[in-house]
Amino acid sequence: MTTRPELSNEVRRGIRRTALASAAVAVGMVGLAYASVPLYDLFCKVTGFDGTPIVRTAEAGQVLDRTMAIRFDANVSPGLNWSFAPEKPEVPVKVGETTTVYYKVKNEGSSAATGIATFNVQPPLAGAYFIKLECFCFTEKTLQPGESTESAVVFYVDPTLVQDPNVKDLSSITLSYTYFPAKGGKAVADASGNAATGTATSSTKVKTQ
Repeated sequence: MTTRPELSNEVRRGIRRTALASAAVAVGMVGLAYASVPLYDLFCKVTGFDGTPIVRTAEAGQVLDRTMAIRFDANVSPGLNWSFAPEKPEVPVKVGETTTVYYKVKNEGSSAATGIATFNVQPPLAGAYFIKLECFCFTEKTLQPGESTESAVVFYVDPTLVQDPNVKDLSSITLSYTYFPAKGGKAVADASGNAATGTATSSTKVKTQ
């Protein structure tokens, strides 16, 4: 019968170090997976990536003698019996001019319901220049049967848009919102299995008046 040689203390320490390192990597990967969604959302808000409007607290400080059409899109995900529409489907604004537009939402169902709105901008490259000072996105809202409310979005188009050869000739920008069912401050997957992730997906178009 063959006797297995005993492992030296140095070899045992090496095995322990390898096991601990592997465990740390596994824990780190799990943590990164959980953190990736909010980090991606923060990245989009700061950079305007993927059509996400940038959020700021100060006005442009400069208004150009150039007018653009800002269009407003309203959608409701399946599973949420709400009507949702902007007060106006389109407004002309000067580049750099601060503008306020209201959206109206109403619970058309027979029971209380909670929703949360996501948004994006089209074309996507315009997201870096569409600056929101105030909005109702990612804020959970509960409406009783028949209850309605209005929410404001305050924005401007950054004057530096005219210096970007990719978007300087744009004549219009579309701001699109989608309401999803929500629970615990997070969007709930709709009937097709999709949930809100920061852009409007798998939604039902609501006609604007």
